[in-house]
Amino acid sequence: MFANYFESKGRIHTLCASASGSLLEGFACDLWQTGYAEITARRHIRAAEHLIYWADQNAIRVDEFKEQVLSHFDEHLNQCQCPGYGHFDRMNLVSGARLFMGYLYGARVIDAFDAGKAVPDPVLLTSFCEWMRLRRGSKDSTLGTYSISIKDLLKQVGDDPGKFDAKGLRQFVLTTSRKQGLAATKNCTTALRMFLRFLIAEGKCAVNLADAVPVVAQWKHSSLPRYLQAQDVERIIASCNLDSPVGRRDRAILLLLARLGLRAGDIVQIQLGDIDWKGAWISVTGKSRRQTKFPLTQEVGQAIINYLQDGRPQADTTALFVGSRAPFRAFASHCAISVIVAKAMKRADAHCPSGGAAHVLRHSVATSLLREGTSLQDIAVILGHRSITTTQIYAKVDRSTLQQIAQPWPEVPPC
Repeated sequence: MFANYFESKGRIHTLCASASGSLLEGFACDLWQTGYAEITARRHIRAAEHLIYWADQNAIRVDEFKEQVLSHFDEHLNQCQCPGYGHFDRMNLVSGARLFMGYLYGARVIDAFDAGKAVPDPVLLTSFCEWMRLRRGSKDSTLGTYSISIKDLLKQVGDDPGKFDAKGLRQFVLTTSRKQGLAATKNCTTALRMFLRFLIAEGKCAVNLADAVPVVAQWKHSSLPRYLQAQDVERIIASCNLDSPVGRRDRAILLLLARLGLRAGDIVQIQLGDIDWKGAWISVTGKSRRQTKFPLTQEVGQAIINYLQDGRPQADTTALFVGSRAPFRAFASHCAISVIVAKAMKRADAHCPSGGAAHVLRHSVATSLLREGTSLQDIAVILGHRSITTTQIYAKVDRSTLQQIAQPWPEVPPC
């Protein structure tokens, strides 16, 4: 079947006759098995052909391909005059060539190649993450959030902790706070304090330097939870196109958020084995790593079944939800869920009252339950709150009940 990738161009016989024909056919087979759409696979194969043609013109053998060869090919595209090959879509050409070289590395045709791996983290950051996992049992998602601020710190003030001082740390926090919101700034200061405590414990910086990180002012329960009206939530759910695999996936995700009040991170972690179809339960591991069972309603369960039967691609992962483009993998983080929700809100012309679109649906569930008469204790159980104090913030949006207990404003006699 993968041979069809060549046939529309009429190149299959020419390619098979060449020395690199078998490699290109193997590459095509690999793309097909990974799940790439035919039009995308053809584009990547065409880029591989271009790379091979250019390398042949420059007397570079395929088994000599290295990262530097890809860089030279990228530079070549600026003034490419190879007959029969385009060069205007430079980004996709380099991407296809990189995929081909990654295939060659996997097939052991070439010895070493960086097939798009991330830049290694700083040594200090790697040591910090290992220390946090060992001493505090921190999750990778938490350490990923911390790493963002720590990387920025090391770039700005340097990677020698012996030179850290209170002035530099405070200036970093102040500069960072101007570029982001309150929640992100609080995450930044928390990450810095934990990082500095690690450095102090390892004897790499001055003692008590963690106290130099300023505290972000925030008054408890000073703000109202952001939520959507019930009709807006229903419009968002209805915006999904059920004729497409992506629409079926997105509707299942939206229902888990809007009916069960799950967090975006909870949805990313759901595995296929977490669903008990006979018992109609779905097990969710929350922020505190406690496993909680949620009832699988007919609506939510049917949406998941529709996705599994006619929406979820074959993927080498046990995660329930995967990306819609090859290579099909589990979502890397909760941010992907928020992007899906934000797009659905845009389709439904529903204004998101704050950042974190997925969390707005969670707030909307709690607000709706409270207005229907559900107690705060029950809402705390549904949302997985350890303390009812966390749930009490929703009492401020129950205006009808608040009006019943509000005291009249005392009349002031006229002077």
